[in-house]
Amino acid sequence: MWSNDPLELIMRILTLCLGFVSLVCAQSLPPQVVATIDDRAARYETLLEQLVNINSGTYNPPGVSKVADILEPEFKALGFETHRISNEKAGRGPHLVATRNGSKGKRLLLIGHMDTVFEPSSPFQKFTRSGPQSIGPGVVDDKGGDVVMLMALEGLFRAGLLNDTRITVFLTGDEEAPAADQVTRPEFIAAGKNSDAALCFESGAVDTISTARRGATTWNIKVSGNTGHSSQVFTEAMGDGAAYELSRILTAFHDQLREPSLTYNVGMMVAGLEAKLDTDTGRVGGKTNIVPALAEAKGDVRAVSPEQLGKAKDKMYGIIKQNLQGTHAEITFTELYPPMPPSPGNRALMAMMNELNRELGFPQQTELDPGGRGAGDISFVAPFVDSLEGLGSVGGGAHAEGEHMDLSKQPMQAKRAAALIYRLTASK
Repeated sequence: MWSNDPLELIMRILTLCLGFVSLVCAQSLPPQVVATIDDRAARYETLLEQLVNINSGTYNPPGVSKVADILEPEFKALGFETHRISNEKAGRGPHLVATRNGSKGKRLLLIGHMDTVFEPSSPFQKFTRSGPQSIGPGVVDDKGGDVVMLMALEGLFRAGLLNDTRITVFLTGDEEAPAADQVTRPEFIAAGKNSDAALCFESGAVDTISTARRGATTWNIKVSGNTGHSSQVFTEAMGDGAAYELSRILTAFHDQLREPSLTYNVGMMVAGLEAKLDTDTGRVGGKTNIVPALAEAKGDVRAVSPEQLGKAKDKMYGIIKQNLQGTHAEITFTELYPPMPPSPGNRALMAMMNELNRELGFPQQTELDPGGRGAGDISFVAPFVDSLEGLGSVGGGAHAEGEHMDLSKQPMQAKRAAALIYRLTASK
């Protein structure tokens, strides 16, 4: 019952109003952030076009450096200190790092990349627009994601919500083809270990988000066998030949390795009297009446956890040992990206994101099947920090001519990211 005492009535109303204000401040993205993101959307479309029109293929270090030249001042304008990590020895472009060294809230690592799969030789080079859709090399992977990150951070900056925060931005220059020895990844991994949450701005979606990514490990099989006249194939003296042994191995992989979230692809193969695979080309020589002496194949295996990868490798080693007569085979593995397995911490970040989606009136997001996304940089830090992937642009066709992105979804993605950053940096 309400009291008839005017003073008590005023105090009750004030208490309710203060409670409502506190609830809004604690749960919602401040209106100034939303307004900034909406008002600045056109400006960021122009920035995206500028970035996409710079060729920054992984093997074009000067192009990656030009992208960094444009992005670095953007972060400085938002109060970040910046530096670059040279990747010259690996034949790659630099990494760009931006930091705010405050003292409040969770320590965040924001991840993106500046390189694309499209080298200067590709005919796909320029940004075009058709209605809300933009088309161009790297427009969704990952230049659009880098722009979403900047939109979110500017919205928070103009509202004074980046003050005293602890945020590290890490934009790599070789995500699409990391240097084999990973000589420049230690600082990235150290940043992950020194963070409470990692948020990656690779391509996003309206209704899904990633709590897991599969790793990528390449394999190389080399087979040798006896050689001679083809009329003697399958005899005890000649054996079955290298080509049949390679075929046996690959057929066994096809039939025996299958399980959910695991894939194993054969990318290249050769067999003959002479046979050799380089990075992306092959050489072969022989005749139809000569039993092949050599065979070689290369491919990759993608697993969602270290345990799944280890199990697959054990099976592959076992298959390799069952040689046909007169042949010998060996397999070697090179890990490019470790797996990012799902974890309770990752799913807690997704739950927080969905709480914010409800408050913002955006669609709920479910876990994306790890099979729907390739390997990525976040996997290097995921073993050490709670991680969420897919906060970037909404689009499709990545790694192919016609790669596209929905410009109309950029503000939504930026608001989602801003709300999550705000929630995490405002909490203890």
